[in-house]
Amino acid sequence: MIDRAIIKLPGMKKMLGLLAGLAVLQAIFIIGQAYTIASAITGLWEGGRLQEQVKWIIAFLIVYAGRHIVTFLRDLLLDDYAYEQACDLRNQLLQKIFRMGPQVVQQEGTGNMTTMALDGINQVENYIHLILAKIMNMMIIPWLILIVVFLLDWQSGIVLLIVFPIIIIFMIVLGYAAQSKADKQYHAFQVLSNHFIDSLRGIDTLKLFGLSKGYGKSIFHTSERFRKATMSTLKIAILSTFALDFFTTLSVAVVAVLLGLRLINGAILLFPALTVLILAPEYFLPIRDFSSDYHATLDGKNAMTAVNAVLTHPEKEVVQKDLRLWNNESQLTINQLTFHYEDQPALSSLSFSVNGYKKIGIIGMSGSGKSTLINILSGFLHPDEGDIQLDETVDSFAQHSWQKQLIYIPQNPYVFQLSLKENVAFYHPEATIQEIEQAIEVAGLSELVKELPEGMETQLGEGARTLSGGQAQRIALARAFLDHSRKILLLDEPTAHLDIETEVELKERMLPLMEERLVFFATHRLHWMKEMDYILVMEKGQLVEQGTLEELQAKNGAFVRLSQQMRGRADG
Repeated sequence: MIDRAIIKLPGMKKMLGLLAGLAVLQAIFIIGQAYTIASAITGLWEGGRLQEQVKWIIAFLIVYAGRHIVTFLRDLLLDDYAYEQACDLRNQLLQKIFRMGPQVVQQEGTGNMTTMALDGINQVENYIHLILAKIMNMMIIPWLILIVVFLLDWQSGIVLLIVFPIIIIFMIVLGYAAQSKADKQYHAFQVLSNHFIDSLRGIDTLKLFGLSKGYGKSIFHTSERFRKATMSTLKIAILSTFALDFFTTLSVAVVAVLLGLRLINGAILLFPALTVLILAPEYFLPIRDFSSDYHATLDGKNAMTAVNAVLTHPEKEVVQKDLRLWNNESQLTINQLTFHYEDQPALSSLSFSVNGYKKIGIIGMSGSGKSTLINILSGFLHPDEGDIQLDETVDSFAQHSWQKQLIYIPQNPYVFQLSLKENVAFYHPEATIQEIEQAIEVAGLSELVKELPEGMETQLGEGARTLSGGQAQRIALARAFLDHSRKILLLDEPTAHLDIETEVELKERMLPLMEERLVFFATHRLHWMKEMDYILVMEKGQLVEQGTLEELQAKNGAFVRLSQQMRGRADG
């Protein structure tokens, strides 16, 4: 039931020691409760006055308060610990995603990664809190109570000792059934997350081609599978809870009947019989608490397994080099670079060289390998073969000293659920108001600021003010304008989803950003090539032609054919 990864969490040994101490203390208070209340009732039964039992009543109130104070302190301790570990896991997960980039997101699914980083980590936090408290209580409290029961009445102790393992075995059988159902439920949840997010991101395209209703039905069927999987899991959870309550209640009833018969026969005194009867439900309480939250712990365990699967995803070890900052004298040379997606070739024998501050256009049809090349240059993907000279020889672009010099602008930049000002300054929170205003003006966001009800302080993102694709791209440009230190700019078809009027307007804003930088601009829009110093022509994962615009036009080769093909499609 406990994920092995929990035992490896930082500070776990100290936490288990504290929980064990609190569990022992709680067991003492539980026994104290039974002892004091039984003493008071026995005193009254034997004809004592109520005033004589005040000391037992006060003692009962003290141990009762002590028990709940221990519970409060335990929950407070676990709240802090679980929150701290959940934050650490979320940071590890995000760092892993940032290091591996699109590769791990494509493998796991965008929706799955999103829900894992948000809801999944929250489930892990709840899991850590619940499982540690429940397991520790179940390991310690029943056995301390059982020792006291044996000291008071060995016959009742034998009954409780025999029943407990039977209940445990029964719960293990039901637990395996619940685990199987929970695994299917979590898998259905992953499918639903990926399917929903992918459909939502492509809703404009689906509506354009009249496919939105079909995908709506597909999402409905997927959500129905998830609903059925959830209900099936809940049936097992409810059955296990009912069975456990039934058997524990039956066991307490058996103990009560046996004690009653022996009391009538005078074989046992009232005080030990009453104390045992009060302790019997407490003996089963830890396992009942564990069962009541079993489904929640299963969800958390599955989420933690999924998070650890990503965290332990193999990464290629890259020898880090201390590379110099890119300047006008720097040079990059790539020879015979090759990359495969599993068994499918994506790039084959790429060779080119660039130096200094230049604008490099990467053009080709969809699927030609443009984005793959950008992802390799960013260090998100590692080439299978090839020689990379970057001041010195490196195995991959996943060099910290290289990546710290990059600015990356994708097709769909993310707008955070923050104000416009905070979105622009997200990567540079130390930026002044004057610098942010200048970046907003240069990126062409001044009109948007005037339209917003609270200006730069207006909240954007999910559940707040929505933006068009062009406005989101302008925010990405404004972020880049704020960073004057990074001299390498990677753009992966940043205008692919914009209309031509918006693109032309954005182009005027983007060109100044490219000055005094090394720029790799992947696109399938021909008009950008006039602004490029050098052009790489991609076709089916191969670099079929390279040179300046004039050189490529003079060759009348692959670039000209590609231009004619693109213009033909545009005319069509």
